[in-house]
Amino acid sequence: MTILEISQALLLSVIISGAIGFDREFKNRPAGMRTHILVCVGATIVALLQTEIYLNTIKEVVRYPEFVGIIRSDQTRLIAQVISGIGFLGAGTIVVTKKAVEGLTTAASLWSVACLGLTVGMGYYQLSIIGFIVIQITLSLLKKIIVIPSIKKLEIKYICREETQKFIITSFSSAKIIIKDIDVDVEILNNQRIYTTIYTIEVPKNMNIQELIEYISIHKNMMKVKLYNL
Repeated sequence: MTILEISQALLLSVIISGAIGFDREFKNRPAGMRTHILVCVGATIVALLQTEIYLNTIKEVVRYPEFVGIIRSDQTRLIAQVISGIGFLGAGTIVVTKKAVEGLTTAASLWSVACLGLTVGMGYYQLSIIGFIVIQITLSLLKKIIVIPSIKKLEIKYICREETQKFIITSFSSAKIIIKDIDVDVEILNNQRIYTTIYTIEVPKNMNIQELIEYISIHKNMMKVKLYNL
């Protein structure tokens, strides 16, 4: 394997993983451009190393035919370790709370760029480029092509239950927001009832949810308004 071949593989892995990582970083996700590049380049290096070991094994067998069956090289051993090992890195980007699960797409993109890196390192350039295009379409364009209802969780803490809930429901109705689920919690503080309601809502496409949050938060009975993306 020549320096040129190694450089081509590493350069291609940097380009495709950098583009995917840029999308994640632009959307302010946990793992950004550098993380994706490092994962992909690392996977490419492992694949190149595995290929080099395999080729050297073949050379040794050709040189010493009497060692056929004794000198062996498993071409998938190191690659399999990368596939399983990236799972631990991806798990670090997933945040699970009682209200939401975040980071799944970023974890999947890290695993995907690792697979692309292995593909590049094994010399399957066409497959890696086509795979990159499919991944980019999935991350960047799929939501624009296929209209999927935007489901969000809105945590609202307030006082004066009846008055405030009526205001919230009216605000949702005027914004054409559909309530999918409601979870209510009540606490007593300084002899006053404080309500925390978590609404699972379906938000219309192209709606600026931030404006609604600001509108709700200025109500006199509001203590806290927090949005969770699902």
